Amino acid sequence: MKIAIVGPESCGKSTLAQDLSTALNAPWVAEYVREYFAQKGSNDYQLSDIIAIARGQLTAEAAHNAPLLICDTTALVCKIWAEVRYGHCPAALSALYRPQDYRLHLLTRPDLPWEPDPLRENPNDRDYLFDLYKADLKASGANYVVVEGAREERLAMAMEAVLKLALQTNPPSC
Repeated sequence: MKIAIVGPESCGKSTLAQDLSTALNAPWVAEYVREYFAQKGSNDYQLSDIIAIARGQLTAEAAHNAPLLICDTTALVCKIWAEVRYGHCPAALSALYRPQDYRLHLLTRPDLPWEPDPLRENPNDRDYLFDLYKADLKASGANYVVVEGAREERLAMAMEAVLKLALQTNPPSC
């Protein structure tokens, strides 16, 4: 079972992934984009780099064979990144976006203060980006829950959603 954490930049995805991983004693997959740009030695990118990042993210996920995996970002982030930056999502990237591969998406609301980072580009568009994520998840029929508030609140909301999912998957027997 894979749990995806998605949303705009600087909305606590990585922190939530780490906290959820610890709380559930489950492995997590960090966002591959940081490793990609570190290896490249530059933050300059083209559309082909976004596709490579999505592929790298999926490869990192596939390397785990655990009953529960927390994924700090997915190809959805790359899809929306391409659409916003380049005005479209190429077929090669669309093919990598498989929302059905995740049992639950945790969509992080942009209600945390912006934190500058060399890989972040959209400090003023986070609400707009949040709406894009929400619309895409809804259109795809993905199972998702919005998490918001302070760090502890987000973790509590995420844990509640995961527990609800676990109970649906394995209802208690009497």
